[in-house]
Amino acid sequence: MKVAVVIPAYQPGEVLVGLIRSLVESPIESIIVIDDGSGPGYQHLFKQAGSLHRVTVLRHERNLGKGAALKTGINYVVSNFPQYAGVITADADGQHEPADIVAVARAFTAHPDSMILGSREFRRDVPWKSLLGNRITRQLVRVLVGRYLSDTQTGLRAIPAGLFQALVKIHSTGYEFELDMLIAAKHRRVPIIEQTIKTVYEPGNPTSHFNPLVDSLKITFVLLRFSSVSLVTAIIDNTVFILAFKATGQVITAQVAARTAATCFNYPAGRRAVFMSDGKHRVLLPRYLGLVALMGTLSYFLMNFILNPAIHNIFVSKILGEGILFVFSFVVQRDFVFSRARV
Repeated sequence: MKVAVVIPAYQPGEVLVGLIRSLVESPIESIIVIDDGSGPGYQHLFKQAGSLHRVTVLRHERNLGKGAALKTGINYVVSNFPQYAGVITADADGQHEPADIVAVARAFTAHPDSMILGSREFRRDVPWKSLLGNRITRQLVRVLVGRYLSDTQTGLRAIPAGLFQALVKIHSTGYEFELDMLIAAKHRRVPIIEQTIKTVYEPGNPTSHFNPLVDSLKITFVLLRFSSVSLVTAIIDNTVFILAFKATGQVITAQVAARTAATCFNYPAGRRAVFMSDGKHRVLLPRYLGLVALMGTLSYFLMNFILNPAIHNIFVSKILGEGILFVFSFVVQRDFVFSRARV
């Protein structure tokens, strides 16, 4: 199989070596292990792993996070195995059966332009911190990606080579990187396919380094990143509208001025910080300006002919109208403006 398995590992248990021994006997060509600053007490495990055929061990001097380790592995594949169709990522804590890793690799061979998620079934015996983290991110992904995924935090994934360039540019370095990965796939129209795998946890899940409070907050910050751009845009838009309306007394003039000012901030912020799009301006900007014109027109008629006659306050009418149209605007940006043809 023309893929590499990338395994980020921070202070792993003995199960890591057993997993790698099994993978060495599989059809997968390369196994890349990243020691993410585990320290001297764990070097014997990485030495055992590195002595096995087709295994490469890379090392971070200090712990940089799971996302950083995955990017290190991806960079290594780009530099040393450019002929590979992609990589399979797997966790070092024994949660992924070797047979499931190979099964995801086979599914990827059949769909080399897709991202394959090895999705677990969340039963009552699943450790609470894993269950909590997945419940949080399932709802975030439903909004950000526009579809329901049963296991958004699975570390077992097949990633097509067409996504590599986008992923190594992502700034996140921890567990939130896996959520950003799904968003990047969505906006590059890379199909996401779920494949059921076994749900395996050690008692108490002792080798997992997922912190349910800290890491859930980091994952939630991805959503806050989206919300903050929208909030700043709304402040700019409404401030300019109020000033322009008081100066001219004309709603349409104030509306045009407000939209122009808001666009100067929202387009670059939405393109990079929200939707992480690297599409060309000549493609994205006409779509975005078309949406701005449509939203401005809808907002104008909504606040002038529906809301303001009932409320008799143009400023309140504008805020309510923008709130009503917010979800529509977000969905259009997510699924059309900042999306592009499949890689």
